[in-house]
Amino acid sequence: MFLAGPASAGTPSPVPVAEKPATHFTPPSLKLPGSGAVRAGTAGASGVGASPLLSDLDGDGSDDLIYRVWDGDLYTTAGEDVFNGQTSEPVADVIPIGNQDSYPSGPEVLTLSQQGQLRLYTDATPTGGSYAWTGNGWGIYNKVVAPGDVNDDGRADLVARDKDGVLWLYYATGNRYAPFASRVKLGAGWNIYDQLLGIGDNNGDGWADLLGRDTAGKLWFYAGTGDKAKPFAGRRQIGTGWDIYNAIFPVGDDNGDGNGELLARDKDGTLWYYTGKGDGTLAARLQGSSKGGWDGIPQFAGSGGLPVMGKEGVLARDNAGSMFWYGARTTGQLAARSQYGEAGIWKGLSLSHLSSLNADGMSDLAVVYDNHLYVEGEDLGSGWSAFNALVGTGDLTGDGKGDLLARDRSGYLYLYRGNGAGTAVGSRVRIGGGWGAYDRLVGAGDYTGDGRADLIARTSGGDLYLYAGTGVAATPFKGRVKIGYGWNAYSKLVAPGDLNADGKADLLGITSGGDVYRYLNTAPGKFAPRVKIGYGYGIYNFVQ
Repeated sequence: MFLAGPASAGTPSPVPVAEKPATHFTPPSLKLPGSGAVRAGTAGASGVGASPLLSDLDGDGSDDLIYRVWDGDLYTTAGEDVFNGQTSEPVADVIPIGNQDSYPSGPEVLTLSQQGQLRLYTDATPTGGSYAWTGNGWGIYNKVVAPGDVNDDGRADLVARDKDGVLWLYYATGNRYAPFASRVKLGAGWNIYDQLLGIGDNNGDGWADLLGRDTAGKLWFYAGTGDKAKPFAGRRQIGTGWDIYNAIFPVGDDNGDGNGELLARDKDGTLWYYTGKGDGTLAARLQGSSKGGWDGIPQFAGSGGLPVMGKEGVLARDNAGSMFWYGARTTGQLAARSQYGEAGIWKGLSLSHLSSLNADGMSDLAVVYDNHLYVEGEDLGSGWSAFNALVGTGDLTGDGKGDLLARDRSGYLYLYRGNGAGTAVGSRVRIGGGWGAYDRLVGAGDYTGDGRADLIARTSGGDLYLYAGTGVAATPFKGRVKIGYGWNAYSKLVAPGDLNADGKADLLGITSGGDVYRYLNTAPGKFAPRVKIGYGYGIYNFVQ
């Protein structure tokens, strides 16, 4: 009998509890080439063409950036104050959507929670907005985008792609308390893009356009048509080599010529600026920031990539029992180590580093002690010594809450559904037997590009298999697919989350000599050639 009750209130945890070391964050500056044109009045209630300003928070006539940092706080380029709305939980995504009604006092901003709540904040300023509306059930989508004005009513509309690749359109209503009409199906096959974003109007016809980047780095343009039966025309290729960027996002009509502009961040953290030419194509890029100045930001508002939360680095314990934290940097590298908790307190403990089981969006450390499972000090019940592997890959049931996998010594794998608060798990669901064939089970997020959490399994012979998530608790994985061999070259296989902030989960391999190799996820089930990013990890007996 496996219990799932929390410890009594006020009972101190019998195992160590620690917080990740705080990192100092200074908002970077932004000065775009050629920007700063005064466009007073052009982003009012009626908008301008299909490229109304979506996030002009300070009223200076230029859109401002909104972005999420690792600790979950939101910042803007309109000031150094935190822009968090009226929720204490970090949001997975932010969608600026411009002025939506007859009130001229500011734009509206949407936030998407980890559990699929879409919230509208009205009259936004650099420090937040007034909460007006919540819609539930948006967790079925892996990308929500405001492309601009699709139907020429002066308001930006909303496009959402579900996890099966079907694209849906929500027309804006102009009512801040019921902001969107019923969805309209646009078609299937949109999961070929790992970045999907709007650009406003970039061909001069007055309707908003869409852009998609495929995993080969090609950029595709979908012109708006103004036809409600088919609001976007067939695609046209407008660029190659865009796979050098881990984030692409619009900045409205930044130079006042009526066409939409883009920013793209490369893997070093440098922003590049693209102006629309009015024929669907883009002018040659200009450098939009200092080199590497925007490293370390995992999510930009309006960004085309999938938002990622849940795990953001690696924990490592040495033989003396001291633990160290290596945070992800968005460049594919790990930050310098910081001590996690007091020296020596983790010695001899059975540990697992999990994707977040609570609402803070950050990874959790689990300890099995005296047959009980403790996650961040919360007692999740007894009976856990029966398992020889615990894995937290993220949300496996489709409810936006982190779940737990456990394998017993007979090779049976079980799913424990999380409650979203990290205080309890539901009754176990048996997935199946035969999982003892694997010497490593790892995962932290999405490896297939559909927004569902997946699982990676390695045999003792070094074969690597991918189990794609389904989002269904009773059958959480599809059949296995072999994605590699020779992985027994590594004594440790680690799932650190998304190392380069491109929306896809990555892997690390650590040799017995302590060398660390990075494998970036480039396409569903495929990884880039390995790159050595560290050494000296041989001093650790636990790395996850």
